Amino acid sequence: MNSLLLPTYFPSISHFAVMVQSENIILEMEDNFQKQTNRNRTYIYSPNGIQLLNIPVKHSKTLHQKTKDVLIENDFDWQKQHFKSLEAAYRSSPFFEFFEDDLIPVFEKKHTFLMDLNLEVFDVVKKCLRLKLEFESTTEYFHEATNCTDFRYLANGKKDPNSFEKHPQVFDDKHGFINNLSVLDLLFNEGKFAIDYLKSQTLLIP
Repeated sequence: MNSLLLPTYFPSISHFAVMVQSENIILEMEDNFQKQTNRNRTYIYSPNGIQLLNIPVKHSKTLHQKTKDVLIENDFDWQKQHFKSLEAAYRSSPFFEFFEDDLIPVFEKKHTFLMDLNLEVFDVVKKCLRLKLEFESTTEYFHEATNCTDFRYLANGKKDPNSFEKHPQVFDDKHGFINNLSVLDLLFNEGKFAIDYLKSQTLLIP
């Protein structure tokens, strides 16, 4: 399967399931930024249930701005807030400490562009999962994808219909299983077994 995907912030489990199950991966680099999508947000399982982590971005004066041109708003320390939230959510998970040192640099480096951060996040999660994935990048935007399966819709989490098998979660005894969170939820709870999980899940083909 050749798959077209949008780079997002600590992508959903469905996002990484597509990548693991694909022969070739193409990253969309020419789309217009859309607010309230996973381009600059991710969802984790906090002690109080599902929690949104949102990257603040600078508002553009132009009506249509490409995602690759979107600037991160670094006037306040959102990175510190995000890492504290991850600690509160996953410090007691089986594999948080195992991957912590790989992830910390993401929350210490100040990126100017959202796209650069998202691409670094991809690389870090790939390393944690020990995945050898190569990406191609688009050079022009096409509304309809050709010669590949279009999974760009996964960047809009609200429109992602995928439902996956239950896996262990830290607070599932309090709030039950929460489907298709950030891949970090799977990584911290399943460790090296996350790959087997991602390979075995059934994906809804658009």
